[in-house]
Amino acid sequence: MGGIGFLIPLLAFAFVIVTSIIKILKEYERGVIFTLGRVGRKAAGPGLILLIPIIQTMRKVDMRTLVHDVPTQDVISQDNVSVKVNAVIYYRVVDAVRAVVQVENYMAATSQLAQTTLRSVLGKHDLDEMLQERDKLNKDIQEILDTQTEAWGIKVSNVEIKHVDVDQSMIRAIARQAEAERERRSKVILAEGEFQAAAKLSEAAQVLATSPGAMELRYLNSLQDIAGDRTNTIVFPFSMNDLANRLRS
Repeated sequence: MGGIGFLIPLLAFAFVIVTSIIKILKEYERGVIFTLGRVGRKAAGPGLILLIPIIQTMRKVDMRTLVHDVPTQDVISQDNVSVKVNAVIYYRVVDAVRAVVQVENYMAATSQLAQTTLRSVLGKHDLDEMLQERDKLNKDIQEILDTQTEAWGIKVSNVEIKHVDVDQSMIRAIARQAEAERERRSKVILAEGEFQAAAKLSEAAQVLATSPGAMELRYLNSLQDIAGDRTNTIVFPFSMNDLANRLRS
């Protein structure tokens, strides 16, 4: 019994030593190894990793693309409209050593940086730009984040603005603005039509003025068009000089 009691602690100690020596990293993982506090130039893995107990320690880093949901942010646009905006960012670690050494917690740091950048970029644009130019805003935010996180070994691949929530009072104002814009366009189109019609009538008048016979034919065609309507009395203008000339002939 005494031998078995001594053997159990020895086996437990041996198991702890073995597990501290042998590490297995998955295909999407890398290990940053510290030797007496100093880090190597490159991350280890994937596969089997052997560590020297007490002298070496290792920290695992996930190299897969991570998806982070940016919490809803209160943003005041350049035209002083208060909106609530949330987004999602896609990023991954490209340098495991820098991600561990250069920043304490790269996930939290990237999240906080995304929130401040979202407010900063959107605050420089009008509400109409937020609603209509999301692709441009997404690209601007992605480039800023990618530049600032490069020192941490992080690559921001994409940013997508998901929702831009506007107050109900502003929604009604936007609806009125859109209605006024449509009415303005309809008036402009109508004015352009009147202008084109006037130009064509002016050209037709010049052609008719050069040929008196053409004017008479136009009178006769117009009389033929209205002859079918017998419900009203129609007064049609006719030149008295032309009538006198016809009577003489």
